Amino acid sequence: MREFLVELTTTVPEGTSQEEVDRRRAAEAVRAAELAAAGHLARLWRPVGELRSVGIWRAADEAELHEKVLGTLPLRPWMTANVTPLESHPNDPGRTDGSR
Repeated sequence: MREFLVELTTTVPEGTSQEEVDRRRAAEAVRAAELAAAGHLARLWRPVGELRSVGIWRAADEAELHEKVLGTLPLRPWMTANVTPLESHPNDPGRTDGSR
């Protein structure tokens, strides 16, 4: 699987009830756990003081990432996503393929 740096910003549409927001956020937590268990969500951070998340996500390709991974998030209709495909750097101290 390829890795992607994904920045997600959620904007709740004006007029949305708090009940709907809470329902989707709860469902989002469940889905994120499922995606992590399946190996698609590796890490997730929230920049201090900001309402966005930054994470390392995995998928076979960018199409799968958008359609079968990010597209299944309950908050996705309210999200903008900035996706950057990643590849290993020769100086990455976490590299495990032995070729440095």
